[in-house]
Amino acid sequence: MAKSHASFVCQNCGAVAQRWQGRCEACGAWNTIAEESASSGIGARATQGARKGRVFGLSHLHEEDQPAPPRVTTGIGELDRVTGGGFVPGSVLLLGGEPGIGKSTLLIQACAALAASGRRVVYISGEEAVDQIRLRALRLGLAASPVELAAETSVEDIVATLSHGKRPSLIVIDSIQTMWTDLIEATPGTVSQVRGAAQALIRFAKTTGAAVILVGHVTKDGQIAGPRVVEHMVDAVISFEGEGGQNFRILRAVKNRFGPAGEIGVFEMTGRGLAEVLNPSALFLSSRDTTAPGAAVFAGMEGTRPLLVEIQALVAPSPLGTPRRAVVGWDNARLAMVVAVLEAHAGVKLGQCDIYLNVAGGLRVGEPAADLAAAAALVSSLSGLSLAADSVYFGEIALSGAIRPVAHGLVRLKEAAKLGFCRATIPLGAPENAETPLRDLNVQSCAHISGLVTKIAAGNSQSGKSRG
Repeated sequence: MAKSHASFVCQNCGAVAQRWQGRCEACGAWNTIAEESASSGIGARATQGARKGRVFGLSHLHEEDQPAPPRVTTGIGELDRVTGGGFVPGSVLLLGGEPGIGKSTLLIQACAALAASGRRVVYISGEEAVDQIRLRALRLGLAASPVELAAETSVEDIVATLSHGKRPSLIVIDSIQTMWTDLIEATPGTVSQVRGAAQALIRFAKTTGAAVILVGHVTKDGQIAGPRVVEHMVDAVISFEGEGGQNFRILRAVKNRFGPAGEIGVFEMTGRGLAEVLNPSALFLSSRDTTAPGAAVFAGMEGTRPLLVEIQALVAPSPLGTPRRAVVGWDNARLAMVVAVLEAHAGVKLGQCDIYLNVAGGLRVGEPAADLAAAAALVSSLSGLSLAADSVYFGEIALSGAIRPVAHGLVRLKEAAKLGFCRATIPLGAPENAETPLRDLNVQSCAHISGLVTKIAAGNSQSGKSRG
């Protein structure tokens, strides 16, 4: 009999070690190494008696095949936006989010909307009993929806059950960490089991044309738990985000093979479940204080959607030898760069001050176009001068102090004009299609960061090149 070999796999990152050790050398996590069998399971080495491969047919790129089936739309506009216009038949999505953020609530609402249109929808839970799912649906007013429910964790049993009867249009697996397969000798939730169960469900989706949503747990740092290879195997990775003290929930497409990555959908948690927010900009700006210094409105882009948010800054003298830098919703390194540019090229002394910067509403901004709004908020807080309440800012700041143009300038300006803003400070250089009239918006161009500081110090008077 052949000797059975075992490997030691990190349950946090999937790295393989030759022996057990207390700390993973790849990710640095402690007590995450577990012994797993290497002689069986998906991806194991070939053994004696393994079946031979079959010959399958090939097609050419230029052949005219049948037209692709239409997307499966749920009718929930924000969810359909993030997925790129609906679920693609045969696609697999991985949905991650912190416990209690509303993943199950959103999926129950999506399943009920699809089932109401006559499609077969199956919701399989490995964490809750069927009665618990029914209680949630009853609370949401969806108890009469014809969604098929099951509480099962065996992948082989799930695939066998779903293969009978009408092909499901949508299958929800909650969660992938609870699934297990007989092909792998490992505990459910381990890296091998998560990878093997995901591969079996992906194969089922590709062969049958059913759309599958895999719910994933997240780690303490917000990353989806399990091996990173699962994120490469699926067609889309969607993150459900939100702050504990806010009712806003943001659905963000981290990866999408069938639509734009970075697209977001905004929801509000209510007593009847998650409600769509059709105008997120107005919601994020609804409770802002227009007279307080240190607040600037940033005209940003999230995917293909323009979004206006408030960037707040507080600059105060520091009693410490090393001043504090606290950032919420923005990149800490980006703030350090903007502070250095303001000191070096605009004469703004911030080195001995504590700096606190926050993106209001719990949104996280990642694009460099927020540099100009952050700089305006910092200068406003330091000088004590309030910025104009009807003004928006966007632009990238270079290390030389120059303000560089950013993409989608006209889209940002149109969103600002739609919400009643009258002034915009943008980089020097007209946005694309600038011949389109913006009658109600006074656009002020700024070429260098020193010009922005001068403008704020002069009481927001007009400077630089203006276009009305």
